[in-house]
Amino acid sequence: MKALFREVIGTILLAVAVFLLLQATVQSSIVKGESMEDSFHDGQRLLVIKEGIAYAFQEPEIGDVIVFQPTNDNSQNEYIKRIIGRPGDTVEVDDGQVYVNDIPLNEPYIKQSPDYTVDPIEVPADKYFFLGDNRNRSSDSHNLSPERRWLAREDITGKAWLSIWPLGEWGLVPDYKPTE
Repeated sequence: MKALFREVIGTILLAVAVFLLLQATVQSSIVKGESMEDSFHDGQRLLVIKEGIAYAFQEPEIGDVIVFQPTNDNSQNEYIKRIIGRPGDTVEVDDGQVYVNDIPLNEPYIKQSPDYTVDPIEVPADKYFFLGDNRNRSSDSHNLSPERRWLAREDITGKAWLSIWPLGEWGLVPDYKPTE
């Protein structure tokens, strides 16, 4: 009887430890809207590695799909977007092509080429330039007001890792490096 009791207690303690570890490292996020199509769809559920884990040993990279709380937005909605420019980078959108530091990005994930232009603009220190994959239907750095255009590092809540719902969309979030 004592052996059974020890096994039950051990199993419960292991389950609690796994639960606490997951709570500290991963969160769930729901895609809202069409700004990330065709990569992600409205209602799709993602597991997100929390910022403190995802970027503990490296900075956010161009191409990372991130989740963040936008500044000056009282709706409490999180955004899911792709990092396009890092601190100090110069970003430009011209003739349907995105350039970072005068290098055209290879972006197989976008729904359509952008039908807008962005004159060359330098990303401020400690800020990021972000765009949705559905370039022509996204509120992002190309069309937000100047005080909301830039994403501060501390506003990033995590990096998209795994699609978990619907089951047909299950799988790892592809890790593109569009400058290579």
